Amino acid sequence: MPSVCIQVINPNTSLAMTETIGAAARAAAAPGTEILAVCPAEGVPSIEGHFDEAIAAVGVLEQIKAGRQQGVSGHVIACFGDPGLLAARELAQGPVIGIAEAAMHMATLVATRFSIVTTLPRTLIIARHLLHQYGFYHHCAGLHAIDLPVLALEDGSGLAQEKVRQRCIQALKEDGCGAIVLGCGGMATLAQELTRELRVPVIDGVSAAVKMVESLVALGLSTSKQGDLAFPEAKNLGGRFQSFNG
Repeated sequence: MPSVCIQVINPNTSLAMTETIGAAARAAAAPGTEILAVCPAEGVPSIEGHFDEAIAAVGVLEQIKAGRQQGVSGHVIACFGDPGLLAARELAQGPVIGIAEAAMHMATLVATRFSIVTTLPRTLIIARHLLHQYGFYHHCAGLHAIDLPVLALEDGSGLAQEKVRQRCIQALKEDGCGAIVLGCGGMATLAQELTRELRVPVIDGVSAAVKMVESLVALGLSTSKQGDLAFPEAKNLGGRFQSFNG
């Protein structure tokens, strides 16, 4: 295991999206940082609602346990809903960062107000919940959806990517924002090109989360095991959850 190994978890089962996310993570990582991009073998092919997130969170926790056993330095949850984030922090030893959390933090460092561009309109409420949870609600100038499903980003047509571009332009015109947050892990490879074209920071949460994990590891900081993020209480779990025992 290299000195820094970051496990990047795509919480859905799409191998194509896992490759996209892994490529973005590797492009952002410092020399010498290894990126281990993974996804669950079972679960949902895309995450587009509360139900999907609940199922995906179990797969995230399974991957967190596997990564901890492999000795990774930290973990990234690469879905904009940050499914299972606090539970993952209980289970992990190293830092765990969600891409929505990371992107919102980064946006506030480079602009006073940011807008979010995501996939389906139904996911906007999830983004709004996270803005409140993370304390960034008053920093968000607007929420926009391209009205296409997550997997449209992987269909090869380019339609979803062009819709992302158009929604970013719309957000800049309508919202008075200084930065754009891309609200899906599958948009990760679009950020640099859009930043150059639009001349404002366009932030991909995968890259942002990787840099945050690297920074925490470099500072010698890991997830607190005091209080609510202590390791889970030992219990005899049954059924498919027996793998978490011990």
